[in-house]
Amino acid sequence: MATEEKNPDKKQLRKQHKEKKKPKEKRAKQPRRRILPIWLRIIIVLLLIIIALSVGLMIGYGVVGEGDPLDALKWSTWQQIIDVVIGESG
Repeated sequence: MATEEKNPDKKQLRKQHKEKKKPKEKRAKQPRRRILPIWLRIIIVLLLIIIALSVGLMIGYGVVGEGDPLDALKWSTWQQIIDVVIGESG
């Protein structure tokens, strides 16, 4: 019986709390001005991805593979890797 008496009180308290929370006047939100436009953010992220990929290639080829790190960026190196994977003999 005691729980039945508490439920209406809780409901009334919730209603009162919601009424207090409601703003009396709504302000018009000012549009948010972004420092960097979205298109510029996308370009920056793509550039960072390319830089990270090339640095990873150079570290992997130069340090792990014990080759010249700049050779990892040459087309002839990649052509040789493609030929090995496909199975063409040159």
